[in-house]
Amino acid sequence: WTVLVGNSHHIITDPIDLFSISHLSLFWTRSGDSVATVSCETWQDVRQKGKAFLSRSCFYFDGDMEFHVDTGDAALDEKIAEWLVYDKYESSREEILTLVKAKDHDKLKALLMKRLSFGTAGLRARMGAGYSCMNDLVVIQTTQGLLRHLQSSFQDVARRGIAIGHDARHNSKRFAQLAAAVFISQGVHVYLFSEIVPTPYVAYAVRQLGCCAGITVTASHNPKQDNGYKVFWENGAQIIPPQDELIAKSITDNLEPWEQSWNLQLVADPSLCSDPLAEISKLYHQQLATACYHRVQNENSNFLFTYTPMHGVGQRFAANAFQEFGLKPFLSVAEQAEADPEFPTVPFPNPEEGKSALNLAMATADSRGSRVILANDPDADRLAVAEKQVDGSWHVFSGNEIGALFAWWLWENHKTAHPDFEASKVCMMSSTVSSKIIATIADREGFRFDETLTGFKWMGNLTKQRMEEGYKVLFAFEEAIGFMVGPEVLDKDGISALAAMAEMAVDLNLKKKSLSQQLDAIYQKYGYHAANTSYFICHCSATIERIFNRIRANAEYPTHCGQFAIKGVRDLTTGYDSNQADHRAVLPTSSSSQMITFTFEDGSVATLRTSGTEPKVKYYTEVRLAPGGDAASAKLQLQKLQDQLVKEFLQPEKNGLIPRTVD
Repeated sequence: WTVLVGNSHHIITDPIDLFSISHLSLFWTRSGDSVATVSCETWQDVRQKGKAFLSRSCFYFDGDMEFHVDTGDAALDEKIAEWLVYDKYESSREEILTLVKAKDHDKLKALLMKRLSFGTAGLRARMGAGYSCMNDLVVIQTTQGLLRHLQSSFQDVARRGIAIGHDARHNSKRFAQLAAAVFISQGVHVYLFSEIVPTPYVAYAVRQLGCCAGITVTASHNPKQDNGYKVFWENGAQIIPPQDELIAKSITDNLEPWEQSWNLQLVADPSLCSDPLAEISKLYHQQLATACYHRVQNENSNFLFTYTPMHGVGQRFAANAFQEFGLKPFLSVAEQAEADPEFPTVPFPNPEEGKSALNLAMATADSRGSRVILANDPDADRLAVAEKQVDGSWHVFSGNEIGALFAWWLWENHKTAHPDFEASKVCMMSSTVSSKIIATIADREGFRFDETLTGFKWMGNLTKQRMEEGYKVLFAFEEAIGFMVGPEVLDKDGISALAAMAEMAVDLNLKKKSLSQQLDAIYQKYGYHAANTSYFICHCSATIERIFNRIRANAEYPTHCGQFAIKGVRDLTTGYDSNQADHRAVLPTSSSSQMITFTFEDGSVATLRTSGTEPKVKYYTEVRLAPGGDAASAKLQLQKLQDQLVKEFLQPEKNGLIPRTVD
């Protein structure tokens, strides 16, 4: 290989060595018997002037540098070239270059040939180089696409601006600043949180500041190697179709980084970048204080709670919430109180996993005689609750059980505070895979209940709609320990939920009752609802597709699941619903995800679905009894249904599914 730099010739044996040469403006490259000379200023110039040569060989051009590599796959060569042109971050560039030198073409294909897809949950993936991972370039490309979509949707994007926050994970602050730089480079005002904040703070800021949208950089409760990018629309709720598809198209139309997109110095411009932390914190906690029902009672109580933020952002925000409710300071889990992206005490920082994630919190609580544990996930949008039982064991409440407690608590306090308020104008909601306990309570008490698809994006947007229709929305929840206590934040909010749960526990304690006892009282009044949620891990998309297609069997759905006779089937992947006269599903459908729900002749319900953010096949089962029914019988029936569902439909051994680790 010979390269001409000005009047100087450079002889190289490895194309990678060209990266030691700088300021190339004229190239003379010999490959076999072919010779090509290209004069260039930009990558586009190289592609245009060297089009004939590029059909036989691939140039990697970086500003003033170029080299040739031939993997034997023209499409891969093109993607490698593109990546090295676009990416300006040394670490991720070096990762790709190392793979090129090692001729690890399979890994390069995995990283570069498939792009991380943007959906209603935004982005979430392992951090690393390549289009299939979370990194600087993917964040810049995503943000450029989002900005162009916002500009096509709103006339005043520059003035209204965007709110951007981040959690405490590795690279989260940098990703947030890069996203901010993209907007600032185009003259759009950015409200960039200067410190780590809970995800619900960003959703709240969008509405309070009148922004066109919001971005939070977080992977929630995923393992430490992951990160993510979540988008809120102008109403403060997560995006729903068709916005996700439109944004995804806009991303693909704006892949080449703009001139100033890498310029992190832009975030220092006070005319276009401001920090909303103080203002939003003040407004949020003022609003939170109005949701407190029994402040004097709280102030007079010495009830001791234990709290953990799971190495995430929640510590000081939870402390402030306790203060707003007049509650005594909680007992902190010292080993987990500080934000730490390594999550050193928990391999999976997800309080939804139960006791395995709360062992340290339980030890801390036991050391001081604390009877209730409250835990947020790392971005503080979820809440876990555990209570010490009479026999000395700890009970970790499921999301469905916490949902039942909140529904009871908020309804009873609303009735007391507003005795003349028409019940029919009150609304609560939950996702379709959550317990039907709110539906049962609503039937009895006369308020409205709405069921939505899985995810708070649906409940947040429906809450806004119901409010515009004149309803007072008290509560929404999903079984994955996500709770919206009141409509101030149109997303799940672990901070407001934490304060409300603590106030509930204090009130029950004064009445000599525990949370567990109150849950039993709810079931005695409204009927026992035995529910369970679990999952299998599956990294093979073809296996998952085969499992669900076998159930469908060309629209010939099963009529039984073991001994359980199936009354109805709803398939939100295909849009089929046997419960409807026209067999068309009422809830929105999506062919990009799998979800089938079975209703049984005995009133039980079961759902199989894939996760939108993790390699999981989830299954949900629930058995409902009339008031006064036997809880033990319901649990036994639930176990039988779950066992048959797994055996008949998932076939874990045959399909190589990895079971959930049991606490």
